[in-house]
Amino acid sequence: MVTRKITDEQLQQELNAGLGPTEIAKKYNMSRRNVQLRSARLAKKGVGHGRDVSHLVPDGYKIKGTSSLVDEFGNTKLQWVKTDTDAERQVELMKAVVDEMKKDLPKYDPVTLPKNGTDDDLLNLYTITDHHIGMLACQEEGGDDYDTTIAESLAVDWFNSAVCMSPPSGECIINFLGDQMHYDGMKAMTPMSGHILSADSRLFKMIRTAIKVIKLAVSLCLRKHKKVKLLICEGNHDLSSSLWLREMFYEVYANEPRIEVNREVSPYYAYKFGACMISAHHGHCSNFTKVEQAIIGKYREMYGQCKFTYVHTGHLHHRAVKETNLLIVEQHQTLAAKDEYSSKGGYYSGRSANVITYHKRYGEVSRISIPVEMLRDINPKSTY
Repeated sequence: MVTRKITDEQLQQELNAGLGPTEIAKKYNMSRRNVQLRSARLAKKGVGHGRDVSHLVPDGYKIKGTSSLVDEFGNTKLQWVKTDTDAERQVELMKAVVDEMKKDLPKYDPVTLPKNGTDDDLLNLYTITDHHIGMLACQEEGGDDYDTTIAESLAVDWFNSAVCMSPPSGECIINFLGDQMHYDGMKAMTPMSGHILSADSRLFKMIRTAIKVIKLAVSLCLRKHKKVKLLICEGNHDLSSSLWLREMFYEVYANEPRIEVNREVSPYYAYKFGACMISAHHGHCSNFTKVEQAIIGKYREMYGQCKFTYVHTGHLHHRAVKETNLLIVEQHQTLAAKDEYSSKGGYYSGRSANVITYHKRYGEVSRISIPVEMLRDINPKSTY
C-alpha cells in the first residue's frame, strides 16, 4: 500500500493558506501534476467551498453563504462571501458596550421629597406607548404632521399635563410601553423583519430626544411622588435601544433611592402593589389574546398573591379592553400620528395617552385620558 505524502486535509490547508501547486509539490516532494489532480478531485467533492472564510466576516455578522469560482484544478480564483447580521452576537456586543459606557456615567443627585402630602394607598400609572421618535408623517397623507421635534413636544406637554392632573399618589410607574424609538440603528428599518420605515431624523437626534423625554418624566414625577418606578419596555422597533436606555438610566439614578429602574431583560414586566398586579408587554411577542398566558406563566407566584391583575399592551396603536375570568388586558392608543404604512393600510385610531390610578385594596379607581386635541387647547402654540 502506497502512503500518500500529503493527506487531503493537509492539501486543503495549504490551498487555503494561498500556496499554489508548484509550491505544494516542492514542499512535499511531489510532482506538480499530482498536486493538480488531487486538488481537482477535492474540488469536485465540493471540499473547501464556503469554508475557512470566517476571518473575512466582521464581528456581529454571520456567514449566509459563499460562491467560489475555481479552475479545473480546484484553485479558487474568486470568492464571494455572503453575510447577514447575527442578532444574538449583536445583542452581546451591545451589552458589552453598555457595560463599558455605564462606568463613567454621572450619577443623578437625589431630589427632595415632595412637601405636599401623598396618599400611600394610591399608585399612578403613566403610560406612553408607540411614540416612535424619529418617525416622519405627512398631514396630506395621514391627517397630521409628525417628526422628532413634534414627538418631543407632544411627550413634554403630555407629561406636564398628566402629572399636574393626576392624584397625589405615594407611588407611580412611568411606563414607556415599547417602540419609544422608531428605528434601532443607522438604517431606518425594523430590526428583525427589515421593513423600510418613514424616517425623519438622524440616529443621534433620536437618542438625544428619547433621553430628554425620559429625564423630564422622571424629574416631574419625583416632585410629586415618594417613589418612582421607571419601566422602558422592549418593542419590535427598539429591541436594542430599550436595552441600553434601561441600563443607562439604571446607572444614572443609582444614587437616587426613590427611583427604581426595571432591568428585566425579557419583554414581560410586572409589579405588585397591594392586592394589584400591574404588568406590561408591548405586544410584539404575545398578541392581545395570548399575553394572558405569558404573564401568568412568568409571574405565577405574584399572580397568586393578587386579587386584581392588569396587563397593559400597545403595538397596534388602537384601544381595546378585554376582561377574562383571570385578569383585564388593555391595549393602549398612541400619541403619535399615522405614518405612511398606517395610512395606506387603513389603520385609523384615536390619539391619546392616559394615567390610571390604582388603590392597594380596590384595584383601579380612576383614570385621566388626555387626547392630542386636549393638548392642542392647553398649548395653542403647539405644532402637532
